[in-house]
Amino acid sequence: MVSKKEHRLAFIDNSIDSSVYNPEEHWKPYFEFEWDSFKATKHQFPDFSKVRYSHLLLTGSEASIVIRDKWAEEEAEVIQEAVERGIPVLGSCYGHQLLAYALFGSSSIRRSTQPEVGWIPVQIIRESRILGKKRQAFSFSVHFDEVVNLNADFHVLVSTERCPVQAFQAKDRPIWGLQIHPEINIQNARTLLKNLIALKLDNTPLFEKALNSKPKDSGLIKQIMEGFLSARELR
Repeated sequence: MVSKKEHRLAFIDNSIDSSVYNPEEHWKPYFEFEWDSFKATKHQFPDFSKVRYSHLLLTGSEASIVIRDKWAEEEAEVIQEAVERGIPVLGSCYGHQLLAYALFGSSSIRRSTQPEVGWIPVQIIRESRILGKKRQAFSFSVHFDEVVNLNADFHVLVSTERCPVQAFQAKDRPIWGLQIHPEINIQNARTLLKNLIALKLDNTPLFEKALNSKPKDSGLIKQIMEGFLSARELR
């Protein structure tokens, strides 16, 4: 864990139903600093003109990035302001996709041709502050949309066969996106899969297959949080 008294993080919770998916439960074990939570679906967002947040974190969501409600468009504007102010930003899953949308527009996101659900192998193809050296690792994943078409100002950090842009970073700014869910430990991942199965959605067979598979987690979250929190504001 990282303990930084000088940090104050703005945490944007993009979940729809916290009884099914609760990002705060997943992330807060890694927070030993001040943080404020904002519920995006209730149009609650940080006001950077009133509070000097040192970092901004964007969570996953049950929503699809390709069909955006008003709250998602509002959040995209908040992200743009944070980037303009030089605040370090980290987006996970839906937050990763919304970050790409805020920066590049709708051409940067699409439905996945092959969703990734369960504990998956990922290839770290570029050394970085948040993921360390190049290697193969394992992490939990649930996604049906993905990021594409990054411009030359960004590096791809992680890829899989099904999803070429599993993680990205800006070349000269403290901005990162992660498609995977490294913050969801094995126990919480199993609970989430059971909650999704109970909804009896069309994708239930994918959730059941993942739940019945052998979990494998490389514990990337520690390196990610240390790298993210060590990034400084550019203002």
